[in-house]
Amino acid sequence: MGIRLPTWVWIGAVALSCVAGMVNVVGFLGFEHQAVSHMTGSTSQLGLALAQGDWRAVGHLWGLLIAFSLGAMLSGLLIQDSALQLGRRYGVALALESALLLVAIPLFEQHQIWGALAAAMACGLQNAMATTFSGAVVRTTHLSGMFTDLGIGLGHLLRGLPLQVRRLTLSGLIISGFLGGGILGAWLFMRWQYDALLAPALLTGLTGLGYVLYQQWARWRH
Repeated sequence: MGIRLPTWVWIGAVALSCVAGMVNVVGFLGFEHQAVSHMTGSTSQLGLALAQGDWRAVGHLWGLLIAFSLGAMLSGLLIQDSALQLGRRYGVALALESALLLVAIPLFEQHQIWGALAAAMACGLQNAMATTFSGAVVRTTHLSGMFTDLGIGLGHLLRGLPLQVRRLTLSGLIISGFLGGGILGAWLFMRWQYDALLAPALLTGLTGLGYVLYQQWARWRH
């Protein structure tokens, strides 16, 4: 399956993967040491907590899963189908994500689980939004699919099948963006603690603003 996306979508996907990398590493380095951008590990931890009867952890982990799903649900309410179409409320969704990240900062500083829940909701909103505008090709808050695409591409290459360069390039860029965001987030956390979330909040807000300006420019051209 080929990928034919506008250049701004490629740039946005990499920027958002960088945001997710920063948010996730701050959540991991925080008081609960909990990943917030993907729910696979959290679901495994939930199974462990249930087996051990650790009901406090069960409550926290269920909260994370529900918060991530609520963020995705909010995206579904705002962006209602899988067609890439100017006029969809991507700018609104990005502004909401930025607001959730800003809300998470004082909650994290007070060592409240609500900080992790707000961050997880922001990631769920972002991931569902990216999936929607890309036709389920791009996931910006976790990398399993990206690494899977790379592996499939290498397998096809070894078999002499056509190499889907655009798809593999996009996967590589998203992986690099997430890794770069993780490095930057860790560096900022060591210096600013939870205020490190100001960086992804700002980047998200600017991405949303950039989308709105692009939308207006495109309308002006037509």
